[in-house]
Amino acid sequence: MPSPLPDLPLPAGIRSRIVPGINGLSMHVLEAGHEQPGRPCVLLLHGFPELAYSWRKVMLPLAQAGFHVVAPDNRGYGRTTGWDGLYDGDVGSFRFFNLMRDTLGLLAALGHRSVAAVVGHDFGSPLAAWCALVRPDVFRSVVLMSGPFGGPPQLPVTDPVSGAVIGALGHEASMTTDPLAATPASPAPSAAQIDAQLAALDVPRKHYQWYYSTPAADTDMRHCPQGLHSFLRAYYHHKSADWAGNRPHELASWAATELAKMPTYYVMHRGADMAATVAEHMPSAAAVAACQWLPDPELRVYTDEFARTGFQGGLQWYRCGTTGLQVAEQQLFAGRTIDVPAAFIAGASDWGIHQKPGELQRMAGSACRRFEGVNLIEGAGHWVQQEQPEAVVRHLLAFLERRAST
Repeated sequence: MPSPLPDLPLPAGIRSRIVPGINGLSMHVLEAGHEQPGRPCVLLLHGFPELAYSWRKVMLPLAQAGFHVVAPDNRGYGRTTGWDGLYDGDVGSFRFFNLMRDTLGLLAALGHRSVAAVVGHDFGSPLAAWCALVRPDVFRSVVLMSGPFGGPPQLPVTDPVSGAVIGALGHEASMTTDPLAATPASPAPSAAQIDAQLAALDVPRKHYQWYYSTPAADTDMRHCPQGLHSFLRAYYHHKSADWAGNRPHELASWAATELAKMPTYYVMHRGADMAATVAEHMPSAAAVAACQWLPDPELRVYTDEFARTGFQGGLQWYRCGTTGLQVAEQQLFAGRTIDVPAAFIAGASDWGIHQKPGELQRMAGSACRRFEGVNLIEGAGHWVQQEQPEAVVRHLLAFLERRAST
């Protein structure tokens, strides 16, 4: 029998517990505002490589405003168990539609028939978006963070005689949540074409999601030469506002020459793995000591958890996208929009806003029918709820207060 895991270093008022029987999982959740029954729920969904712990700085202020705040370790992460962590294992269980079943099962187990808001960061953002699009009766508003959502993939319309694609049902061409899995109706280059174009650049490159889908990615990061703790320090630093090179801007199109303008943590050098990529930008000892948003004891939580579980669970989410595994079922919702109130929050220094050219505009213009605006927070990069939690809380509470007044 495995030894019990040590307690997480959580602020007073946040509890950690396991909720069994959730779509085959025993889900680890953090909760705040749980002492009083009947409170409206706010569900917080993390991204990669993160944990429920990533929400620790925003949970108590939301609870103090009257909410039951719930943050799970998503399937593939942390102290949630019951998922298949093998590269050649059950990849399909990490499809967005099955991840939605996880969230619905968790809410039912907690006694909630609906939530005031679902909030998703990074890869949690498209999951939150799909929750709101498919089940607006349960997820009554949505806040997307760092990753825009441009709507479901198009459903191709074919000529009944020739079989040729003659049109599409859905929004204008969009890579949506699967940027490397081009849909049949999309005029954008296919994943293979983009990969070939990136390889042909003067400085050959590759897309990080393509790399994350390889068998080597987990081992490359988990057992890297610099050690896991240093890898995570460099990875978080490289994508934060602390790295001066993060000056994002809109890209013109989904083309190799445009994608190559992004930092190497998104469009990597062809021969490098992610550990070597971020090692070039490892902060100095003085910079680490000065980092207030992720001091070393807090980073150690991530190191200990990923040392135990590895990264493959999180990487399976990418593989569901890059292989096109989930496109067909998502096309069932071609043309559907998010009809509940929606908003977007990101760090002003976050390249994630623009990594899918045109996605931000599609989110605001067509994918969300009741979109309430883009909120970019100065002094934050990709890890916005950790880098600038006070500003994130202000935006979240303003959004939630508008719901209460309508």
